[in-house]
Amino acid sequence: MSDARALLRKRLTFLCRRGMREMDMLLDRWLAQKFASASDAQLAVFQRLLDTEDDQLWDWMIGKQTPADTEIKALISEICSLPPNRA
Repeated sequence: MSDARALLRKRLTFLCRRGMREMDMLLDRWLAQKFASASDAQLAVFQRLLDTEDDQLWDWMIGKQTPADTEIKALISEICSLPPNRA
């Protein structure tokens, strides 16, 4: 992994800490399972997702609302369908 990619991983890991355990787990799961194979474009969408306010993001995660952005909508669907991380 390049230095830039390793730094990005650290930054995203920090941004995944939202203070709500359930949401942290969902975001961490995607990062753990998908980061290594994610394209730059996919990581950019993930970063846009992380720029969303917590209350809005949680409403999207639980299906209370649907994001207008189709890329974010697809990413949320992917995040919510991932199997749990193995300990």
